[in-house]
Amino acid sequence: MEQVNVTDIVAQGERLGLRCVAGSPEGVEVSGVEIVAMDDLTSASPDRLVIVAMPDGAVPRPYQVDIAIRRAIARRCAGLVFVGDFPIAETARSLADRGGLPVLMSTATPSELAVLMDRTIRGDAEEALSRAEYAIARASALAAEAPGRPVEAILDEVGAALGVRLSLIEGPGVALSRPDAVCVGEVPVGRLTADRDDASVAVALPVIAALLSRTLQRELQARFGPVRSRADLIIELIFAESSRIDRLTVEATRAGLPVSLSHAVAWLTSTHRDDPERRPPAVLVSSVELHALQLVDRREEVWHLATFHDDIVMVASEETGAPDHQRRLRDVMESVVAHAGSVAGEEWAFTVGLGTPQSGAAGLRQSATEARLAAEAAVAGGRAGRIEVTDVTGLRRVLLDFYASPLSRSLLDDILTPLDALGPERAAIAIRTLVAYLGHRNSLTRAGEALNLHPNAVNYRIRRIEQTLGLDLTEPDVRFAVELACRVRLIASRR
Repeated sequence: MEQVNVTDIVAQGERLGLRCVAGSPEGVEVSGVEIVAMDDLTSASPDRLVIVAMPDGAVPRPYQVDIAIRRAIARRCAGLVFVGDFPIAETARSLADRGGLPVLMSTATPSELAVLMDRTIRGDAEEALSRAEYAIARASALAAEAPGRPVEAILDEVGAALGVRLSLIEGPGVALSRPDAVCVGEVPVGRLTADRDDASVAVALPVIAALLSRTLQRELQARFGPVRSRADLIIELIFAESSRIDRLTVEATRAGLPVSLSHAVAWLTSTHRDDPERRPPAVLVSSVELHALQLVDRREEVWHLATFHDDIVMVASEETGAPDHQRRLRDVMESVVAHAGSVAGEEWAFTVGLGTPQSGAAGLRQSATEARLAAEAAVAGGRAGRIEVTDVTGLRRVLLDFYASPLSRSLLDDILTPLDALGPERAAIAIRTLVAYLGHRNSLTRAGEALNLHPNAVNYRIRRIEQTLGLDLTEPDVRFAVELACRVRLIASRR
């Protein structure tokens, strides 16, 4: 069995009601413990911790303490333990330091103290269980206290009770099945470690890790609860009918969502590299959400986060006209993507679309739509795993407002309903034909080049489509409405 030294005993000071008041316990080996009357210290055993027994529990006088220290040094004792709580004179401290004798003090009774110290020295199973029980009780008491105590302070106190140094090694890759895993819900955030292993650590560590998990979950709920409570409202704002925006804006303001500010939105979507239809594990979305909330918790901007199916929506809100608004959002998303990759592994790609800063509730919807389209277009275009910034020029930008409104999409879809009745494949061919034909100002030749068809084949298709739709594509207003409907449909098909 490994030799115990006085430092090990002092490390159990909280449990034993023990503290070092003079001398240094470092490196002083101890072979046992005994209780010796003050007058019998000349017969104390070498290498033992000697508990000084006073008649009727009296407090020794300063000169008696000095004599006891001199005799313990002469007997080469491992240390001297006084029972009670009284000051140690400077002469006694000087004697202990010069003689290399650790002097301890405890409020426990001599017999109780002797039993506890003997178990610690012998390191038997009973002592290990006792130490583990004490540490678990201390951890339970700390977990029940009001939130706000730093994790490091909790670990210091519990580690002192257990007699080891405890540390939380942060890392999202910890398996939930590990007994030392520390989690927030189902999201692993790290593992609990001790600077040395023994029977008491093996018993106590899993319980302490579980209690620490509950403490962290309660703390994070208090910190991020208000942000999470507004997540559903953000999603509703993004996808609601235009007629509901005013009412939702009032609700958002009451809930503390600063809708009057300028908003830049990032849309994060995940794609499996071998199976695009595969959904990410739920723990991945939860882990990314937790990391993102912790990442922006101390930043000056106002941040909100929401989830839509398996996607993450980040909203950064600032005063209108704030410089580098989108860049700050991008910096945060780069860290979020790095975390997601460390959790999921190389088989997953994480694509981010960034919307432009826009003001008010309508601006939040606009930026979110831009971000979502940028992410979806990147995935559809074979650019998964990149951060895409919205192209703010061209017809695509004009179509964003139509795509953002379910009502507008519904009205435009009505135009194409007769084509949908032909089946998905024939409808898709018809829409591509229309876009090529109308986009080239009704030129059969140029549409044929775009579609790799003979102009006569394009003409045949267009005539059939006109009959199916019941529309005259020579009418300018009809051409505009049909082309708009087709382009919005193509945007929707990339979802």
